[in-house]
Amino acid sequence: MAGTAAPVQTSTTTWNIDPAHSMAEFKVKHMMIANVKGQFPKVSGALFLDESDLANSRVEASIEASSIHTRDEQRDAHLKSADFFDVEKFPTLHFKSTNIGIVRDGELAVEGDLTIHGVTRKVRFSVEGPTPPAKDPWGNTRVAISATTNINRKDFGLTWNAALETGGILVGDEVTITLDVEFVKAA
Repeated sequence: MAGTAAPVQTSTTTWNIDPAHSMAEFKVKHMMIANVKGQFPKVSGALFLDESDLANSRVEASIEASSIHTRDEQRDAHLKSADFFDVEKFPTLHFKSTNIGIVRDGELAVEGDLTIHGVTRKVRFSVEGPTPPAKDPWGNTRVAISATTNINRKDFGLTWNAALETGGILVGDEVTITLDVEFVKAA
């Protein structure tokens, strides 16, 4: 009689993004001389954490494109327009992980599909965390991560630009994305 192996049990837990304590930020060169920063405060999603093996974890997140904030209303309106994010047609930016690798203790490489402006490309985030779980004053358990990647905005169809009289361009192509995300363990 042949025996069957017992299925391997995983210890995957769900952690929801806490939008009040999470932020997606970006920076891009303006006129080739200075960085302009902006943020998307409306972030949602979840981390499915395999506590026995981080490599088996996955993450999915969405950002409301219309929540963009750069501290300049005119610039924000332009970024929401069809010249850039076209928020009427593409209301969300989306990320779904496809691979999580451990670089060293406390540092991960999270690869996945990033969709901006209806275009999906593979990206790799360098991630610090997740932090050790901590209890908040209301009995919730929380973890946090910080993640960074660089993209070329043109790869996502964000091609608008203006030539400068002195040479160069108004908006740089390289964009640094930084995520600071806090997760709350689902009950």
